Amino acid sequence: MKRLILILCLLAGPVLAVQPDEILDDPALEARARELSQGLRCLVCRNENIDESNADLARDLRLLVRERLVAGDTNDEVIAYVTDRYGEYVLLQPNARGANLILWGAGPAMLVLAMVLAGFYVRRRRRAEAPADDLSEAEKARLDEILKS
Repeated sequence: MKRLILILCLLAGPVLAVQPDEILDDPALEARARELSQGLRCLVCRNENIDESNADLARDLRLLVRERLVAGDTNDEVIAYVTDRYGEYVLLQPNARGANLILWGAGPAMLVLAMVLAGFYVRRRRRAEAPADDLSEAEKARLDEILKS
């Protein structure tokens, strides 16, 4: 029984969605296509690469990658073609340059800003809660009288 469960668990692992009619005859080109497909996002499924997605758009992207490879493009040229056509969102790991630097730096910058603001807030609260030492003798006596009753 345990072996059956183990076998079923192993079979339930991630299954690639590449259809047999998509596979290229040249094993080297197919390996390059699979490598490129691992880095391209399915625009329908969001955080799933196009090799694992069953969406029609993912199939179109897989075919497009294979067409460009058969046409003789390098890996960089294929990625450039796909990103020119679909935008940088199609990359699972976008480049950290240009406008993306703002996105990459926004999180840490907001964290630092929040910590600075929290520090100012805490210092201000501590000052407001600190007892005033500049009470006159009459005020101190009145305060003692109020606290004792």
